[in-house]
Amino acid sequence: MKTFKGRTAVITGAASGFGLEASRIAARLGMNVVMADVQQDALDTASAEISALGAPVLPFRLDVSKAAEVEALGAAAFERFGAPHFVFNNAGVGAGGLIWETTLKDWEWVVGVNLMGVAHGIRVFTPMMLAAAAKDPGYEGHITNTASMAGLLNAPNMGVYNATKSAVVAMSETLYQDLKLVTDQISASLLCPFFVPTGIT
Repeated sequence: MKTFKGRTAVITGAASGFGLEASRIAARLGMNVVMADVQQDALDTASAEISALGAPVLPFRLDVSKAAEVEALGAAAFERFGAPHFVFNNAGVGAGGLIWETTLKDWEWVVGVNLMGVAHGIRVFTPMMLAAAAKDPGYEGHITNTASMAGLLNAPNMGVYNATKSAVVAMSETLYQDLKLVTDQISASLLCPFFVPTGIT
């Protein structure tokens, strides 16, 4: 993507960390910003900050592990701004400890957010973006998924987190290649941060 003004960004985990910073950048570039997060109070504060930068903002509370809620996000974003141009599947959580001591509840929580949250974002927004590209030869789109260095280098005491982030790496590489098969108007990339002070650390 080379043009940003007047285009739309959809960002999950938007109330803090990388998601909030991405929202700030999008606003400064003149984009419409759809900010999604599970924490309502933090979302209210963050969306007010982005609105104060002059950006049109759609705040949306959701749990990305729930398919129906991500589908509702897609519908709300499309109704307000049309098909997005930038989708940042960024929401994530962490649980540590020896892998055999990880509870079923923690497995379901971390897999639900880190893995299925990205899968839901890909499933909901990619067809929307492809449809926009088919109608408009000038349309440009990009999807970025947040994994982690833990998806590339597996540290101890982080088994469930490592597993989900490794899966996000695989999904993102596949998404990039699959998009190359069908369009040159939409691409994908992967963010693999190291240890950074965000709400997850």
